[in-house]
Amino acid sequence: MSQIYASAAPISTKKTNVDDIRRSVTYHPSVWKDYFLAYTNDVTEISGDEKEQLEKQKEKVKKLVAETPNDSTVKMELIDAIQRLGVGYHFEKEIGESLRQIHENYEIQSRKDKGDLRVLALRFRLLRQQGYRAPCDVFDEFIDEEGNWKESLLINDVEGMLSLYEASNYGINGEEILDKALEFTSTHLESLLSHQINSSLCKRVKEALDMPISKTLMRLGAKKFIYMYQEDESHNEILLKFAKLDFNILLKIHQRELHHITRWWEDLEFGKKLPFARDRVVECYFWILGVYFEPQNDTARLFLTKVIAITSILDDIYDIKGTLDELRRLTHAIQRWNISAADEFQLPPYIRICYEALLGVYEEMEIEMAKRGESYRLQYAKKEMIKLITAYMKEAEWCYSNYVPTMEEYMKLALVSGAYMMLSTTSLVGMRDPITKTDFDWITSEPPILRASSIICRLMDDMVGHGIEEKITSVDCYMKENECSKMEAFSEFGKQVNKAWKDMNEECLEPRPASMPILIRIFNLARVINLLYVDEDAYGNSSTKTKELVKSVLVETVD
Repeated sequence: MSQIYASAAPISTKKTNVDDIRRSVTYHPSVWKDYFLAYTNDVTEISGDEKEQLEKQKEKVKKLVAETPNDSTVKMELIDAIQRLGVGYHFEKEIGESLRQIHENYEIQSRKDKGDLRVLALRFRLLRQQGYRAPCDVFDEFIDEEGNWKESLLINDVEGMLSLYEASNYGINGEEILDKALEFTSTHLESLLSHQINSSLCKRVKEALDMPISKTLMRLGAKKFIYMYQEDESHNEILLKFAKLDFNILLKIHQRELHHITRWWEDLEFGKKLPFARDRVVECYFWILGVYFEPQNDTARLFLTKVIAITSILDDIYDIKGTLDELRRLTHAIQRWNISAADEFQLPPYIRICYEALLGVYEEMEIEMAKRGESYRLQYAKKEMIKLITAYMKEAEWCYSNYVPTMEEYMKLALVSGAYMMLSTTSLVGMRDPITKTDFDWITSEPPILRASSIICRLMDDMVGHGIEEKITSVDCYMKENECSKMEAFSEFGKQVNKAWKDMNEECLEPRPASMPILIRIFNLARVINLLYVDEDAYGNSSTKTKELVKSVLVETVD
């Protein structure tokens, strides 16, 4: 998350005036200020009646799932609706068992549904989402001798094309049939938007083209899908009612957490004491809500929000405010990780505030995890933070010396400074799922899925920021090294980002290197970047698009 937010030009260290050495940039103030302080415990209390209703409705949906045959299209449609409505976390065991049986009978059922593209693609997608290596040869009947999709069979089947489009986003490297499917369906669905298809279907097509299911944040997707599902004449009223009730109850939980986060942030007074930095704590909570929204991950969510919020401030200190000498002192202090280091390295007041807050957050979490007998997790989180800060320092040195690294040299460092390696490791600290020391050893070894997520973060970040900032990014390194245009660099990066998504899809298929609850956090971090860094920096400038996204999932209820 580091490279895009500041407009910072390399400045020579030969200047003697400290104010000249510092780089200047202006961010808009907080959009939300103390808005969420109004969501006190009284306001966000979940009544006994709401809890009772939720349990009753949940049992009805569970019964519905159990009574619907696994070999029916209705069962797949039901599972798809449950997941897209954001309530799949209530029925993981039931859905898992159903999809296991559907996978066992994959070939038999696919032969039975021969010719029905919508159903074949739906089954394929549901199994891929669950981590099964569903083969894509079920689509062979729609392919001609030259390996292209038969336009005559698909052009009038909008539902089938939409289902295939969603399925093709779960492709992995080497699946040319799905690459062609994605290109074919994207082109034809786009052209259909200007033709006469019914408004409900048109809306679904537009939403899918804007953001496919594979890249959708659960809460945003659920909010939109609740209304689309409601318009569907075949919707199940029991399921719809449950989804609405669950959304509104979770909304209260999230508002209460944001009240706590806002109070913590207000007490730190970063907005007043560090006016040069981005005041974006609500946006940070929204970011982490994209990583996990479930009530059982409340501790993890609060901790990671505080970490990303302080990281954002540190990022601005390194990119904008700090002199090289100040940054070196801060780096040494964080590497020491002891409150006494603030005096030892004579940190200036504005840096000391941030340093003490950083240590305070980890200490608070260490106490919490000690109660669970899992305080060892914090050691991994600290090491990743130190690794990140060391990368920030190296980039600052490049900046001050006007050094343009090679692409290989830049990416080696920038995949760390993008902060996603640190955030992915830290996301596991407070999780209640069975997370082991082995899992932490794995995630800190920079596995392929984490590198892929970091590539998406870094390249999307750099592309959207190029031309706005004056600092060196991957775009500059690539253009210089390859003597090419910005357009050519963007084209290459687009290919690398697409490949990274396929790498991530691959890592989520069996046999998996880690459990799905762990992999999905890494995947979700990439989804947030994909949302906030399309066409603009919607974090640095959070007053338009991001404000509406926050309102959608953290202010407005569903009726």
